[in-house]
Amino acid sequence: MLDQLEAIRERFDEVAQQIVQPEVVSDQKRFMKLSKEYKDLEKIVVQYRAYTQLLEEIDNAKKIIATEKDEDFRELAKAELDELVPRRETLEETLKEMLIPKDPNDSKNVILEIRGGTGGDEAAIFAGDLFRMYQRFCDRMGWRMSLVDYTEGTSGGYKEIIAEVEGEDVYGKLKFESGVHRVQRVPATETQGRIHTSAASVAVLPEAEEVDVDLNMNDIRKDTFCSSGAGGQSVNTTYSAVRLTHLPTGLVVQCQDERSQLKNLEKALTVLRSRLYEIELQKHNDAIASQRKTMVGSGDRSDKIRTYNYPQSRVTDHRIGLTVYNLPAVMDGDIDEFIEQLRIAENAERLKEGATA
Repeated sequence: MLDQLEAIRERFDEVAQQIVQPEVVSDQKRFMKLSKEYKDLEKIVVQYRAYTQLLEEIDNAKKIIATEKDEDFRELAKAELDELVPRRETLEETLKEMLIPKDPNDSKNVILEIRGGTGGDEAAIFAGDLFRMYQRFCDRMGWRMSLVDYTEGTSGGYKEIIAEVEGEDVYGKLKFESGVHRVQRVPATETQGRIHTSAASVAVLPEAEEVDVDLNMNDIRKDTFCSSGAGGQSVNTTYSAVRLTHLPTGLVVQCQDERSQLKNLEKALTVLRSRLYEIELQKHNDAIASQRKTMVGSGDRSDKIRTYNYPQSRVTDHRIGLTVYNLPAVMDGDIDEFIEQLRIAENAERLKEGATA
């Protein structure tokens, strides 16, 4: 582990020198790439420096215990050693976790897609509730969320809503949200007071950059139309909304959130790239999943991952068996505990794999 950490420190020093070179500063793409690498390496190097300092302190305490003749000094050194050793063990665990190879997509922005499933109007209302939950979570994280497209439900909520989320490590945190979310409650439309079960599906796609997907514009048919709001009313009279059809796969993407056709085209292309990227990513994940079945799951959007039970104020994540009884807070965006526990479960599996490899 120490050799690995030393190699990271050396690379960190290299990047620190490169990042201030005039030719790098003037090349925005290279500068941004190196800045990100610097930031990622710095987190590990800070902990590594703290660890080496701690090892020195432990060595000094051991030397005093072995050589010092003054009993009081030796007792002080023993007390210090009793404090330092547990700190070393904690820091070693932190460093081991940091050295687990990261999913290269973790730092990417995402395309968030939520669709009402079984349950008709109530499913659309629940899809709207989930969207607001993610909106509030994104606000708390300091991320930027922007709408791409949506279809409103007849009694509220959304039959489908698509948004782009930008920020730091967005996919790394939101990727566990992909799957079927189930709700158990008395719908607003229910007159007999019976509890219904409805569902909405969530898909979290890592936002693909141009370098990730080779998109041939000759394979895309572009259609334009007037943006429409609630009730089919025209938002504007110009053909600013864009619909793209990827002819080889039949994938259709549309964006009508922006007033500018060019901006809608850019957003639609981003979504299309991300969906094509996800198809390839899913093939890759399926190949891995055929070798091992992870506790956290494959990220398959058909997996039932979480249940929101309103009468009991209960939320259960079925992948890790975590249940909390604070549903109002969860629906207000407090999903940190689920994300953290799922991340821990994934890291534990990766450590296990590393140990058996």
